[in-house]
Amino acid sequence: MRFSYKAVNHENKTISGVYDAPDRDSLIATLNKQNLRPILIKLDTATAERKSGLFDFFRPKVKLKDMVMFNRQLSTMISAGVPLPRALVTLQAQTESDYFKKVIGDLSKDIEAGLPLGDAFAKYPNVFSEVYVNMVRAGEAGGILDEIFKRLAYQAEKDATIRKKIKGAMAYPTVILSITVVAFFFIMIFIIPKLGNIFTQLGGPHAKLPIYTRALLSISNFCIGSNVMRSIPGISMLPIINRLPNMLFIIILVILIVFYLLRYIKTPKGKYHYHALLLKIPILNTIVIKISIARFARIFSSLTSSGVTVLDALEVTGGSLGNKVIEAELTAAAKEVRNGRPLSEPLSKSKLFPPIVAQMLAVGEETGQIDTILVKIADFYEEDVDTVIDSLSAIIEPIMIIILGAIVGVIAASVMGPIASLSQQISPTS
Repeated sequence: MRFSYKAVNHENKTISGVYDAPDRDSLIATLNKQNLRPILIKLDTATAERKSGLFDFFRPKVKLKDMVMFNRQLSTMISAGVPLPRALVTLQAQTESDYFKKVIGDLSKDIEAGLPLGDAFAKYPNVFSEVYVNMVRAGEAGGILDEIFKRLAYQAEKDATIRKKIKGAMAYPTVILSITVVAFFFIMIFIIPKLGNIFTQLGGPHAKLPIYTRALLSISNFCIGSNVMRSIPGISMLPIINRLPNMLFIIILVILIVFYLLRYIKTPKGKYHYHALLLKIPILNTIVIKISIARFARIFSSLTSSGVTVLDALEVTGGSLGNKVIEAELTAAAKEVRNGRPLSEPLSKSKLFPPIVAQMLAVGEETGQIDTILVKIADFYEEDVDTVIDSLSAIIEPIMIIILGAIVGVIAASVMGPIASLSQQISPTS
């Protein structure tokens, strides 16, 4: 939960802010550790909206390139001996994003008030992820903040590259599919009804038409009709709604289904089922697994080399992979590690982690070079992901052309076949 608070420091100055804490008592304990005496604590009213996820689209966000620049510049200034508050003030003046500028300004105030840098970052979960915050905390504890921010910048750049490749691969099929859907319903609503009238005029109301032609006419009649709404009690009394075609209500129904599916996916149970579904789709499951393994290897390596314990690193890394099913695998592995077994042993039994990952990890555990081995694993799978995505782009284009051609062919056959057949029936009598 997020709380807003006002507290008094050792200089009797009033400090206000917001903080994420499990409950009010935890927040009071945190403030007391910072030598702050709380005078007002209340639950942030925006918490319910934040949890619901309904306003994520409208919430301000920080661009990835701004985060990369922030991390690199902060790393440089820290390594040069610039004090954190001064470094943050400098970065605040340089950033172009108004929202990020406000966030950096608040961070500077929190640091000056004595709040640890990791805790200050934790107050903005929509900007700084859990992995980000934990790596900063590890950097504070180990005195290697400059190195941590370099790694964070590198990780952000890698994620941006993978996202760009995936978006590039999906751009073409998305555009083609959208145009196909729009064109199909345009034909169903405006073209097919006129052709149906022509068929009736040529062959009469009882003309025998091919089954695929009758199917298109049925779809068209359903789209432009309003019989569905007339069957609902009370709707027939609303003439405006009664005149609207079924197509409008189909669109509304689809929007509602998508809306509630998105809400369900945001729940823990729905998210798990959605991620499990992704792992069952051919080709896509390969990409998801490879991306997750690359991210696991790189983040786990960064955390352990920063002084984070293996169990804590597993917990944080699992939540950053973007797939709840794989996170559950790491959670199960963490239980065995807690019982004294090496990490490579439970991963070797996993159905999601390839055997090569467990084998290379075992070598790293034996030689004491887990960090180096994990970085090599990350590099290997990131290159593999690039290859798979490039090949996927080459495969999708002809598949979409075949699908589009098949749709056009069915519509053309449904139109030209009956016209030719009815013309032959009419020609002898003319």
